[in-house]
Amino acid sequence: MTDAAPAKMRVDKWLWQARFFKSRSLAGEVAGSGAMRLNGARIDKSSQNVRPGDVLTFAKAGHVRVIQVDAVGTRRGPATEAATLYTDLSPPEPREPRPPGDARREAGAGRPTKRDRREIDTFKSGRS
Repeated sequence: MTDAAPAKMRVDKWLWQARFFKSRSLAGEVAGSGAMRLNGARIDKSSQNVRPGDVLTFAKAGHVRVIQVDAVGTRRGPATEAATLYTDLSPPEPREPRPPGDARREAGAGRPTKRDRREIDTFKSGRS
């Protein structure tokens, strides 16, 4: 028996090993729901096989992920090992602009001093 990685693997198991989903059953639900594409064709079975070179397209957390399978693994290892199984072809997620009037401090400004705190309390209470 050899320790070589198999040439193909079920899509639900691959998604779980590549750490896109916390459990294999969640990966199977997404793959079996018909909301995933393999090389542009819609799949509706979690038993569909993937091979190196295949491209998977699916939605996760409100963002469309386009993933190229680079390898099939032998185990669900750490995240650094899982990252070697694929190449992310998705465009970067758009950054959401901060709404005007957002009261966050600039990075590195630190906590307010006691004097700042008193000024904030005075401002909020409406006193002068």
